[in-house]
Amino acid sequence: MLPPPKKKKNAKKNMRKTLCSTVGTSVCSKENVRGGNVFKDISADDEDGQPTEIESLCMNCHHNGTTRLLLTRIPFFREIIVSSFNCGSCGWSNTEIQSAGRIQEQGVCYTLKVKSKRDLNREVVKADSATTRIPELDFEVPPFTQKGSLSTVEGLLDRAVAGLEQDQPVRRETDPDVAEKIDEFIQKLKKLKEVEDEFTVVIEDPSGNSFVENPVAPQKDEGLTVSHFKRTAQQDMQLGLRADDDLDEEPAGNDLETMRNEVLVFNTNCPECNAPASTNMKLVQIPHFKEVVIMATNCDSCGHRTNEVKSGGATEELGTKISLHVTDPSDMTRDLLKSETCGIIIPELEFELGMAALGGKFTTLEGLLKDIKELTVSKNPFACGDSSSSDRLQKLSEFGEKIDKIINGEMRVHVILDDPAGNSYLQNVYAPEADPEMTVEKYTRSFQQNEELGLNDMKTEGYQEEN
Repeated sequence: MLPPPKKKKNAKKNMRKTLCSTVGTSVCSKENVRGGNVFKDISADDEDGQPTEIESLCMNCHHNGTTRLLLTRIPFFREIIVSSFNCGSCGWSNTEIQSAGRIQEQGVCYTLKVKSKRDLNREVVKADSATTRIPELDFEVPPFTQKGSLSTVEGLLDRAVAGLEQDQPVRRETDPDVAEKIDEFIQKLKKLKEVEDEFTVVIEDPSGNSFVENPVAPQKDEGLTVSHFKRTAQQDMQLGLRADDDLDEEPAGNDLETMRNEVLVFNTNCPECNAPASTNMKLVQIPHFKEVVIMATNCDSCGHRTNEVKSGGATEELGTKISLHVTDPSDMTRDLLKSETCGIIIPELEFELGMAALGGKFTTLEGLLKDIKELTVSKNPFACGDSSSSDRLQKLSEFGEKIDKIINGEMRVHVILDDPAGNSYLQNVYAPEADPEMTVEKYTRSFQQNEELGLNDMKTEGYQEEN
């Protein structure tokens, strides 16, 4: 892994220089990088999409071998770099896949309860920055100790066993006691595949680029818990997002009045093609609600547009649950603010979407339903290619058709917005009178909800005495 850049402003320049030195300056021209053309879609008909060959040193015999690099884009997933090395002198070979896509804004943690052998067949995308844990065995695979892989839960167990068995012959000669204990632990790992007892697999990835399959999608998976978290400064350093000398830097204070009266613009990268783009940000006061921060990104290269909303205020004392009975196509035009802590439930479809899945959004009810369809059907990485099955495709297709019926007013459902932070909003078209089709319920958060919001460990009184 490359060390983190000394200065953040040079990270993009250094990345481009590295690509250009390996795949050629013609491919990495300014126009191609700006348009996101360095990574091409996988296609058997693309005769120009041949891997680039470069001469490199063999780490086994120290003679020169050949490294092949292919920069490509996997549909419904992200950009990757496929590298393959082969040495003609000693025959040593090695292959590796590295993610070349953007690092997500938040880290992700998947907690899977393995209750049957069917759970062992769940497909898993594990990035090299992910940590894998099995709490029942007090077992952990630290980040950046394994290459990124597309496997299954059983494959993760087999990979862990193979890693432990690798140096066992040497250990048996040098330290028999340690080797014996490791053999006992290997047997425990192998026994997990029999699923005689329930166990837990935790995959925590600060880059947000790992994924665990939900076989009952788009319904809620009772055995899988997905949570998102904010990266620490140390994790940012490991991902190359922060230099060592940035730890002591304090962010400059924001001029609140300037943010209210002006649209702030800052540079970023397009989440679709990774080309340079600009993001506009502004504080907006929503009538009958509160102040929020709206951020909109527009990419001139690929035309992709996205918006995100974050609460401009504090977490409310009580959580909010908004339930709307959709009875007319005009309900689709209701303004809707979904914060990143808000979950979505549609009981008639047995559908539940956890917090942070779609991020914060300021849209309409129709726009929200279209985003749900796109997330669960169009952009589902296990709904296409050889990783899909006919039953799964049929189930997702039927779900998409039901969403279309709701949008067209052909199906009556209840849409529930459950926000434990109380920062979500759905327009009342009868305001200031009560809406007969909408109910707003305030409730006291549970301990688990406070834990997910980071409120249990927050100290707001007497904290200065400890400094």
